[in-house]
Amino acid sequence: MFDKELDDFLKHLLRQERKTELGQLIEGYRLCARAEGKSRNYICLVASSVEFLKQYLEAKGLATDVRKIDVQAIRGFILHLQSATRFALHPFARPQASGLSGYTVNTYMRSIRAFWSWLAVEGIIEENPFSQLKIPKAPQKVIPTFSDEQVKYLLAQADKSSAIGFRNYVIMLVLLDTMMRVSELTGCRIEDLNLENRCLKVWGKGSKERIVPFGRTTQKALWRYVTFYRPESCLLRQDMLFLTADGRPLTKNRVETILKIYGKRTGIKGVRISPHTFRHTGAVAFLRNGGDLFTLQRIMGHSSLEVLRGYVNLSQSDLRRVHESASPLDNLGISITWGQRIRK
Repeated sequence: MFDKELDDFLKHLLRQERKTELGQLIEGYRLCARAEGKSRNYICLVASSVEFLKQYLEAKGLATDVRKIDVQAIRGFILHLQSATRFALHPFARPQASGLSGYTVNTYMRSIRAFWSWLAVEGIIEENPFSQLKIPKAPQKVIPTFSDEQVKYLLAQADKSSAIGFRNYVIMLVLLDTMMRVSELTGCRIEDLNLENRCLKVWGKGSKERIVPFGRTTQKALWRYVTFYRPESCLLRQDMLFLTADGRPLTKNRVETILKIYGKRTGIKGVRISPHTFRHTGAVAFLRNGGDLFTLQRIMGHSSLEVLRGYVNLSQSDLRRVHESASPLDNLGISITWGQRIRK
C-alpha cells in the first residue's frame, strides 16, 4: 500500500515538473499569444528563440525547468550567441564562417524576454531573471535609401501597358508614398481603399488598425489599377486589393521577388532592393520635405519615437539645410556689430 502511494506521489511530482518544462510551455505561449492577437511572425520568432535557448541548456546539461533557469544560465546563452556562427542553430542551413550580428542577438533576447514576461503574468514563475539582466543593445544601423534616380529606374522596369506590369508599378508607388510594411500592403482589402479621401485602412503589428494617407499621384494610379487592370478575385471571402493574374491574393514573398527582379534589371548596387527600402526611403523623403516625426510615427504605425529615430537618419546636408531655416540665433534677427580691434 505504501509503495503504491509513494509511486503515485512520484508520478504526481513528475507531472508537475513537466508542466514547467520549456518544451511544454512553448505551445501554451503560442495559444495565449494567438488569443491576444499577436501576429503569426512574432509568435514564431518568440517560439523559435525559446527553442534555441532550450537546445543550448540541454547541450550544457542545465535545467530546462523555467523555475530553475536563473540569470547565470541566460547570461551563458547570451555569450553563446555572441560567439556562435550564423545558422549554427538552424536545422537545415549550413553554418557559415561569420558570427551572428548584434541585431540578431538582440532580437533573440528580446523575444526570450517577452516569453519570460508571459510566464510571470501567467503566474508560472515567481521571479523573472530578466529583472536582473540587461540584454545587449542592438547596434544602430543606417539603412541606405534609394536616390531619386534609382526610384525612377525601378519604376521604369514595370511594363505599364500590361495588367501585371501596371499592378507592380502601383505597388511600388504605394510602398513609397504610404511607407507601409509589405505585409500590410498584401493584407489590404478592396474595401479598405478610399480613393475619394486618398487613404487606406491597414492592419499593422499587433492587429492595430490605422488609416494611411497617400498623395494625388498614387490616387490616380490606384484608380486606374482598380478600374482597368485589377482582375476579379477568385476568393469571395478574401477580396484583396492586390491580386495575381488568376485573382488570388498577392503574397509578401511574391512582392519581394518582383522587386528583386527589377533591381537586377537596373543594376543598382549598394542598396538592398526590398519593400523595406521603399518604406525607409519614403520616411526619409517625408522628413526632407518638411514632415514631422510625430506625424510620421502615426503614418508608419510605430509605437514609439525611439524606434523611428533608430532607422530614419538624415544626411549631414539635410541637417545643415534644416538648421539654416530653423537656427535659433539666425531667427532672432540679431545684428552683429564689431567693435574696434584691440591692439596688443
